[in-house]
Amino acid sequence: MEVRRAGDFDYECGGWSYARHRRTDPRIEALVHDALGAARRVINVGAGSGSYEPVDRYVVAVEPSAQMRSQRPPDRVPAIDATAECLPFDDGVFDAAMAMVTLHQWSDAAAGLRELRRVASGPVVILTFDGDALDDFWLADYVPELVEAERHRYQPLDWIADQLGGTTTVTAVPVPIDCHDGFTEAYYARPERFLDESVRRAQSAWGFVDDEVEARAVARLRADLEDGTWHRKYGHFLERPTLAGSLRLLTNATG
Repeated sequence: MEVRRAGDFDYECGGWSYARHRRTDPRIEALVHDALGAARRVINVGAGSGSYEPVDRYVVAVEPSAQMRSQRPPDRVPAIDATAECLPFDDGVFDAAMAMVTLHQWSDAAAGLRELRRVASGPVVILTFDGDALDDFWLADYVPELVEAERHRYQPLDWIADQLGGTTTVTAVPVPIDCHDGFTEAYYARPERFLDESVRRAQSAWGFVDDEVEARAVARLRADLEDGTWHRKYGHFLERPTLAGSLRLLTNATG
């Protein structure tokens, strides 16, 4: 039987370490929950293993990957097997909708954004990345192919706002030096973490890089960490309590 893929990355094969490494960071969580406002009924689309879902509100989670649904912890509601592009809910039935670092993986982002706006009577809250800001991260030196692939995956922020209509506020989200959520920039001051294959497997970006390119980048990083080259070139990242990287929070309001 052929396994259905809902987006551009095969989470059935590649998503096995997400629950371990892609955990809720409380500082980012506070911004997300503040953007949800007073909403009591929330839909989380592309919910994955449940990061950033509020536990003090009624939440419906939507996740098309069985691998990701299986990693949801006991304190998260079971996720519905559906896609962003075709949400099985009536218009305006939720007070708010959220989509956390998932939009770039949807097969039809425009349709998915329209669905978010359709089912939510209040704010639509999206956590994503600004492709134009990716070059500022030192990882671009070691694996530019990854950064280029990511740049093509992330939708322009203005385009997202246009699809949603209404008014959209874009907030740059600082990445803490000890960020709990293991996306690539989370390890800006912990370069040794990229030597761990399970860390890389929890970042879909590596799925768009050839095995040879990945092996070469990891070998070079390992060598540079061992002989001090990385610290001479990029040690200043260790002095930053936060990184002003590419992470963005979009909050859309109707009207």
